[in-house]
Amino acid sequence: MKKRRFGPMDDEVPLVGQGTWEMAEGRQNATEIDALRAGIARGLTHIDTAEMYGNGRAEQLIAEAISGVPRRDLFIVSKVLPQNASRAGTRRACEQTLRRLGIDYLDVYLLHWRGRIPLAETLGALEDLVDDGKIRALGVSNFDVDDLEEARPLLRKHPIACNQVLYHLGERHIETDLVAYCAKHHIAVVGYSPFGHGRFPSPSRAGGRALAGVAARQTRAR
Repeated sequence: MKKRRFGPMDDEVPLVGQGTWEMAEGRQNATEIDALRAGIARGLTHIDTAEMYGNGRAEQLIAEAISGVPRRDLFIVSKVLPQNASRAGTRRACEQTLRRLGIDYLDVYLLHWRGRIPLAETLGALEDLVDDGKIRALGVSNFDVDDLEEARPLLRKHPIACNQVLYHLGERHIETDLVAYCAKHHIAVVGYSPFGHGRFPSPSRAGGRALAGVAARQTRAR
């Protein structure tokens, strides 16, 4: 599995991670745990979750999946909901996430999206969590360039490690200016839903045939 440096962090992180959105919402928990373990065994050690996913149950599911895996071999990211992102609420949410995951620290902790709580308050709380060793780095999700321009000067000493955003073949808006901005400021871009939830063109349509051709060329190039 190819790796790349994660924003301003020294970590070399796999280019493909494992997301847990929509996990732990049905009766497939054992299958989902097996899938996470299979991914880890193949080098997919970047695992992304959030307190929102399954109302915390996704984090509990991950705890089962990573049982027995050395913590240093994993890169675990979670997110705080905007309504919980006050100074005290961010800390409380992080500590609850750590308990559900059964770990002592997160590699990165993100604000899931902007809400009504002042950004300065949330970012201050995230910096405190870095100082206290609860998280190694802080980040954001669903931020555009204007949001990042507002956020960066509010940070005292810990930079934004990543911006997690929607990105797939049908949603390429971040290519306009966000990717370049993040590269300039050493912010890792993490694309979520890269497979578009299966809504790509079918193989019988022109778009689907074009995608199949690209895939075939890339396979041969390897």
